[in-house]
Amino acid sequence: MQHKAKTLEGYRLESREGEIGKVRQFYFDDQHWAVRYLVADAGNWLTGRQVLISPYALLAVSREEQHIAIDLTKEQIRDSPSLSSDKPVSRQFEEVYYGYYGYPMYWTGPYMWGAYPYIERDRGVWRKTTQGEKAWDPHLRSTHDVSGHHIEAADGEIGHVEDFIIDDETWTIRYLVIDTRNWWPGKKVLVAPKWIERVSWNESKVYVTFPRETIRESPEYMGESLLTREYEMDLYRHYNSTGYWVDEPVAKEQR
Repeated sequence: MQHKAKTLEGYRLESREGEIGKVRQFYFDDQHWAVRYLVADAGNWLTGRQVLISPYALLAVSREEQHIAIDLTKEQIRDSPSLSSDKPVSRQFEEVYYGYYGYPMYWTGPYMWGAYPYIERDRGVWRKTTQGEKAWDPHLRSTHDVSGHHIEAADGEIGHVEDFIIDDETWTIRYLVIDTRNWWPGKKVLVAPKWIERVSWNESKVYVTFPRETIRESPEYMGESLLTREYEMDLYRHYNSTGYWVDEPVAKEQR
């Protein structure tokens, strides 16, 4: 199922032993556009530190009950590597964090999740990274910080990032929700990461490969409840692009 990041904010986080806080925001990388950490607001339980939850521990999202089930105990979370609330997530911290939980490191392989194209939840098939494997250097961004970035089409600005659509099966960002109110009052559209040419974090701009008129004529985004496969097929057809649901089964077969 797909959810707006802002909809998930405030959802309860249910550990094996009960609630441990609420969703605050997400960190994602700017290469695969995959969610790397859910940032929890733990209230007074763990003050002065960021509580980061990897998608490896995220079991299920319940829209009806507005909670996310987590496959961790309170003790595991309390004893996990501590990161101050005002510090960025460094590679050094990530290495310690992944070592603590025993998760496969996502940056030590060619795929979205390192050695795997998808989140491999079966610990029995996890393997240690071998020397010489292709590694990459992710740059983590927060959904809060990127919200508001301007969208630059091939022929000029068209709006700004209002939100993100997150797939809770793969924990990837499927779309950026673009507010175009300054050009076409009231209209919101979706842009998939594959249509993004580049991101200038210094300028706070996201550059899209298509001209403004093409984006203006794309199917209007009306909300999560109307984000159906039929709508997505129309969207990808409009951009003459292959849908992610066509490409991904090939990657799944490689698991």
